[in-house]
Amino acid sequence: MKKPLLIKYFLPFIQWYALMVLFAIGIDFILHKFDLVFIGRYLGTVGTTLIIASFIYSLRKSKIIKSGSPKQLLALHEYLAWAGSMMLLVHAGIHFNAWLPWLAIVMLLITVGSGLVGKFLLKNANETLKERRLELINTGANKEDVDEKLFFDSITVDLLKKWRIVHLPITLLLGILSMIHIITIIMFSK
Repeated sequence: MKKPLLIKYFLPFIQWYALMVLFAIGIDFILHKFDLVFIGRYLGTVGTTLIIASFIYSLRKSKIIKSGSPKQLLALHEYLAWAGSMMLLVHAGIHFNAWLPWLAIVMLLITVGSGLVGKFLLKNANETLKERRLELINTGANKEDVDEKLFFDSITVDLLKKWRIVHLPITLLLGILSMIHIITIIMFSK
């Protein structure tokens, strides 16, 4: 029996997103409980470094670097960006004294959300297309009929593969806000 789409695709998305936020809250709680809040400042640097390291996948995808398996680098990208985002959430803490860091955190949450949505939607579309193709082939349809019946599904999958057109500008805006935050910290930390 096939799993409902809600359980198969939406639930893992919610789990990864909620887990990131809950881990951040848990770590922040522990740091406050043991009077180690100062560690949160350094997690900003560690988190940013992990997110920057996650862009190895983008460099490979853009053919700027030639080595590495794209599939493995994508998994590395997902986990490094997730862990880095969690650390940045701990770094941000729950402080309402400045707008710029909060804007950056909101963009961080939107960026992670768009990445997870792209991952799960694309996976869903690819699997659905493969299942429909197999069903049609098993009914005895020839290749031309299968291609004709799956034309719009194929176009949909191709469009979903371009979801990065949305994800990349959001990521760029996050990077700009983060850079402004870092520059203002350096300027005013004296």
